[in-house]
Amino acid sequence: MSDVRHVLVLPDRDAAQEVAQALGERFGLDEEPRIVRDALAGEDDAEDAQWLVVLCDEQERLDPGELDEFAGEWEGWREEP
Repeated sequence: MSDVRHVLVLPDRDAAQEVAQALGERFGLDEEPRIVRDALAGEDDAEDAQWLVVLCDEQERLDPGELDEFAGEWEGWREEP
């Protein structure tokens, strides 16, 4: 079993929440993605934060290109490992 994770970077909390919900509907995920706030070092302002949606893909069935395109619908992207 592999430990493949995809990280989608979103511009705000609302987009991250929408993406997390839509991922399950669109890709039929078994496990709910995690939402993580990622602030730049020393930054407390929410406007300076990025929101990450982390999903496990142990069977490696998700296409990275499709995930990147999907995140782009919310002005986000898939972070390369």
